[in-house]
Amino acid sequence: MVVEAKEVSKGRFRESFGRYYEDFGVGDVYEHRPGRSISEADNTWFTLLTMNQHPLHFDLEYAAKSEFGKPLVNSCLTLSIVVGMSVSDISQKNIANLGWEKIKLTAPVFIGDTIYAESEVLSKRESKSRPTQGIVTVRTTGRKADGTEIMSFERSMLVPKRGHAVDDKIGY
Repeated sequence: MVVEAKEVSKGRFRESFGRYYEDFGVGDVYEHRPGRSISEADNTWFTLLTMNQHPLHFDLEYAAKSEFGKPLVNSCLTLSIVVGMSVSDISQKNIANLGWEKIKLTAPVFIGDTIYAESEVLSKRESKSRPTQGIVTVRTTGRKADGTEIMSFERSMLVPKRGHAVDDKIGY
């Protein structure tokens, strides 16, 4: 269950996000919503914050002379947003991200594009050294509103079993 209303006292409920190890099914695909439209401010702030000085992201004259004819959204921003879109669904209860692999940027993203994400469960197994946890690997794909794939990556995560997440222990 992605969103669960946990009763914290009689007639009082608290929402809880994320999946436990048992909630993941190999082959399942989880669509992450809402989508996110990328603004010029998003791109400029992220580019400056991360000290990425490539003018293709923020110099209109430079970008106009490129093959794209306009500024590209910083690919690290796109990656961050696509990952962020998946958190409340697949990794809110995670103990740790274990690795990122096969990051592919398959189409450019421009200011004004709206992106969506989905994750497919590729594998899962119980941890050999941590009996209350398991390892889940997903492939997350980002797409524009028209369905164009813009990126994909695989991520492995250490996920608690039911009753062993931090929020279970602190009544979060």
